[in-house]
Amino acid sequence: MLQDRYNDDPHFWAIIEHLAIEMEPELAQIDKILEDDELFQLIRKDLAQRYPHTLQTGRKSTPVEVGLRMLSVKRLYQFTYRETEWHIRDSLVLRWFCRVYFNPVPDHTTLNRFALAIKPETLHAFNERITAMATKLKVTRGRKLRTDGTVVETPIAYPRDSKLLADGVRVLSRVLKRAKAVVGGTAQVTAETFRDRTRSARNQARRIAKRARQKGKDAKAGMRESYRRLVNISRASIRQAQTILDVLRGQSSQAAAGVIGQLETFIPRVEQAVAQTVRRVFLGERVPAREKIVSLFEPHTAVIRRGKAGKETEFGRKVWLDEVDGGIVTRWEVLKGNPSDAEQWRPAIDHHIEQFGKPPHQASGDRGLYSPDNETYARRKGINRVILPQPGHKAEQRRQYEAQRWFKRGRRFHAGVEGRISVNKRKHGLGRCLDHGEEGFDKWVGWGVIAGNLNVLGRTVAAKAS
Repeated sequence: MLQDRYNDDPHFWAIIEHLAIEMEPELAQIDKILEDDELFQLIRKDLAQRYPHTLQTGRKSTPVEVGLRMLSVKRLYQFTYRETEWHIRDSLVLRWFCRVYFNPVPDHTTLNRFALAIKPETLHAFNERITAMATKLKVTRGRKLRTDGTVVETPIAYPRDSKLLADGVRVLSRVLKRAKAVVGGTAQVTAETFRDRTRSARNQARRIAKRARQKGKDAKAGMRESYRRLVNISRASIRQAQTILDVLRGQSSQAAAGVIGQLETFIPRVEQAVAQTVRRVFLGERVPAREKIVSLFEPHTAVIRRGKAGKETEFGRKVWLDEVDGGIVTRWEVLKGNPSDAEQWRPAIDHHIEQFGKPPHQASGDRGLYSPDNETYARRKGINRVILPQPGHKAEQRRQYEAQRWFKRGRRFHAGVEGRISVNKRKHGLGRCLDHGEEGFDKWVGWGVIAGNLNVLGRTVAAKAS
């Protein structure tokens, strides 16, 4: 049964609250922000849908308030789930902040399940509420908007076709072992159908890696032959998996359904890895990034080339962020593939107007967002100062326009968004996502943005109060 809060002796914890304010004023201000009932109800609504009768029956759950605050602590200090549990158990201040009091601190697995129950849409609404609170607290007025993108890496190793194929054979062989217990002694399959080809695939992948470090025609020929064997091994594993899949589709047990789901997930991914290897190695094609799979486990990962020094190619997702004066990130969006930056200008303005009820006085972006249509759109929406520097050759009239003092000041203000992105990457985990799946990626970015906003709010309000 869903439980909202713990009840404990208020007198003792009032002393701890006083100590917390003295030791870390930012944390005390964040505590007041998280007391907001709208934030609480957003999280409670998701947790109430976890099971059909969560609100009526069952043993008492970890309180909603405790879970929300523990997840906030996790991203505020960039802890793992285990570290979050350990630090809260060890600290009276964090026990007070998370409203655990003298009750047992929830296990890290409980906190993980709590996080999985929260939807990405909820975190977007959560952040909008924090933005509204920042406006009420006069941390921001929403008069200036700056927007920019970055890449958040997914939790994958550097992608190589040989590794993808070896991983594919390993995964299919592992699923076939599970299927063997489900299929039993069916006459349609033989012992060869369950053959584990993992070692053969791994050996060929090692030979490819070894040949890649060598030079000469013999090394290239040897690597090509190893690729041919690895592709044949992968195709044999796919045929085995497809045979078992056809057999299991005639069964209705829960165990069979689980194996069917895994086979239907991984067979197409391994087939795609085989196809792109054949095209690249044997047909000599340059496979476009949008047609590649770079991870069997995070297939939503995109290949992104932005020409950054020392990191020309990145593997992850492009994330777009909107920030207003006061340092509050009002919106994030996980983009599909590597779209043009210019496409992100209009959604940023539209969201700002929806959030604040009026257009910003000033809006800025990098050169990649410039276009005459984007400038016209911003002015039509009522933005007085549109700061989009034109790339390449500029006419004399354009040079004079961009030489105006307000334009230069706007460019200097816009440079601060890079600092905000850098802080969120270093301090709140936006450098590399550690959650899995497309939904997990969106939630990871969302918690990072929320933690950054809570930090800014806590620091600013504490500075005003001092």
